[in-house]
Amino acid sequence: MDALIILCVLLFWLFFSLTIRHYNRYLDEKRGLISHIAETVQDGYLGTSRKRKKNSKLTEKIFTYSDDFADLGKRINFFSENKEIEDLLRRAGRPYNFTLDRFQGLKIWLAVTLFFASLIFLILGFPLAQFGPILLPVFGFLAPVFWLKQAAKKRQEELRQDLPDFLDTVSTSLQAGVSLDQTLREVIRYFDGPLHEEFSRFNHEIELGVPRELAYRGLLERNDNKEFQGLIKSLIQGLKLGVPIATTFKVQAEDMRQFREEKIKELAAKASPKVTLVTTFVVAPVSLLIIAGLMILNMIYGDNSLGSLFQ
Repeated sequence: MDALIILCVLLFWLFFSLTIRHYNRYLDEKRGLISHIAETVQDGYLGTSRKRKKNSKLTEKIFTYSDDFADLGKRINFFSENKEIEDLLRRAGRPYNFTLDRFQGLKIWLAVTLFFASLIFLILGFPLAQFGPILLPVFGFLAPVFWLKQAAKKRQEELRQDLPDFLDTVSTSLQAGVSLDQTLREVIRYFDGPLHEEFSRFNHEIELGVPRELAYRGLLERNDNKEFQGLIKSLIQGLKLGVPIATTFKVQAEDMRQFREEKIKELAAKASPKVTLVTTFVVAPVSLLIIAGLMILNMIYGDNSLGSLFQ
């Protein structure tokens, strides 16, 4: 009877280990399939005109190791909620083809790696190494999140800067009688960066049969720039009301120029008090100190100095 119980326990642990092993293999294959589909779709709507940067072997290995920590990273999500990270990845254009799983795994991998690196520094006796086991893992955990936020902000700013020229070009082509789809296909060839990526994907979705309004809403979800969202919302409204597209682009171009002029004036108005503050508390005291210093030096070492009166 005891032998049968021991045999059952051994079989249980054997099958349990096999289950865990095959489940991990299933998760790896699932992540690989999702990554492959994302890369295939991305290559489809970006076309061959965009040259993708080849990641180094070291980067690829880091990303591969990060995949192993994906599940743990999605659970430990301080300052990096899964929904928030997914939104940031969309707004940043998915740099390095990051998926949610890979990015969440990267922060855990960096935290673990920097923790062991800090232990090595502590053993070798580096200065301030006693703070490393606490500070370095925290830095490794938070650094990717802050980097992603900056990447998303930078991409949206690039989108805002290219938008006025894009609107002028599209408006001119539409007034000449060219269709919107043909105009977008031709115009985006002369633009780089996020504007090219977004409208290339938009054209690709339209070619695949996605409803135009749904494709417009996809642009809204992937970008939070107010000027760009104003353009897309106007296009959706014009699509529902039957307003000519050329008129929509022309009005948006004029409104955007006026908005940018007002924003520049607002920034200039905000800069004036800052300049006055710097002048009052920095430039003026330094100037007074320089003048006072020269006067004191002249009184001590000059021809008519105080020392000469007692000679």
